[in-house]
Amino acid sequence: MRIAYYEKNGGAAEVLRTGTMDDPRPGPGEVRVKLKTSGVNPSDVKTRAGLTRKIAFPRVVPHSDGAGIIDMVGLGVANSRMSERVWIWNGQWKRPMGTAADYIVLPEAQAVRLPSAVSFEAGACLGIPALTAWHAVELAEAGSGKTLLVAGGAGAVAHYAIQFAKARGATIIATVSSAAKAKIARDAGADHAIDYKSENVGERVKATTGGVGVDAVLEVDLTANAALLPAVLRPKGSVVVYGTGPQAQLPASFCLVNSIKLMFMIVYELSPEERRRAVDGVTRLLEANKLVHNVAATFPFDQLVAAHEAQESGKVAGNIVLKVS
Repeated sequence: MRIAYYEKNGGAAEVLRTGTMDDPRPGPGEVRVKLKTSGVNPSDVKTRAGLTRKIAFPRVVPHSDGAGIIDMVGLGVANSRMSERVWIWNGQWKRPMGTAADYIVLPEAQAVRLPSAVSFEAGACLGIPALTAWHAVELAEAGSGKTLLVAGGAGAVAHYAIQFAKARGATIIATVSSAAKAKIARDAGADHAIDYKSENVGERVKATTGGVGVDAVLEVDLTANAALLPAVLRPKGSVVVYGTGPQAQLPASFCLVNSIKLMFMIVYELSPEERRRAVDGVTRLLEANKLVHNVAATFPFDQLVAAHEAQESGKVAGNIVLKVS
C-alpha cells in the first residue's frame, strides 16, 4: 500500500516522504479501513515538527483522523461491519500508523459508522475537531440561558462548538479576525461575531451581555488570550482550554476573587465514558443531518507537503483534508 511518512522531526518539505509497505491485516478485535480521506490537523503538523513531542518510532505515518470503508475484520468482529462507511479517531495517537495511507488497522471502536449522507471529506473532520468541540461544550455546561464566548470562531473546532452549543440552546459570541471569518461563524449559528483586530472585544462582550459577561469561554489559544478574561467573564464563570502555547500568564487575582473555573482538556485522552458521550452525540447530529462541515481545503495524496504547509500557515479557515483514494 501507499504511505506517507517521516523518520525524523522537521519541516514538512524536509522530512515528509511517500513510499510503499505491505498491506496490513487486522488482528482480533480490529478492523481494516480502506481510507478515502485523511484529516490534517494542527496537532499533526506540530507532532511532525517535534513541537509537542519528539518522534517515538523509527517511522511515523501521520494523521489521527480519516474516513473510509471497512474491507476486512479480525477475529471477534461482526461480519456485518464489512463494507461499512466509517470515520476514525486517535488513528496515530501513541502508535506509528496513522491515516496518511491506503489502509489503517485499528480497534473496531475507533472506526465509527459514517451515515451515507455525510461525505468522506466531512468524515475526516470529526475525530479531533468535532470530538474536541463536543467535550469542550459539555465542560462549559452550555445550555438555555447560558452565553459562551468561542475564540477563533471560524476555526475547525470552534465551527463545531458553535453548532453543538446552539443545539443546547446557548447564546454564542464568537471572536474572529476578518469579515469572511465572521460569516463562517454566523453561518454555523453564532449570534454575534466580534473582529478582535478592529474592535474592543471586552467592550463588545459587555455591551452584548448587558455588562454581565459570558458564562464560559472556549479557548483555542490561552497564551494569546488569557489577559482578556477579566474583560469578558462573569463571576464564577469558566474557561475551557483546548489549545495553548507552552506558557500562559494568567490574571490570577481576577480568577481567585471571582472563583473562575479553569479547565484544560485534550481530546486524545478522553475517558471511555467521555468518549462514548461525544461519539454518540456527534453521531446523533450526523444521522439527523444537522451539522454543517467546513472543509476549507483539500489536497491530493501526492501534495501532502502542501497540505501540512497550508495548516501551518494559519491562513486556512476550517478543516484541511488529504484525498487518499
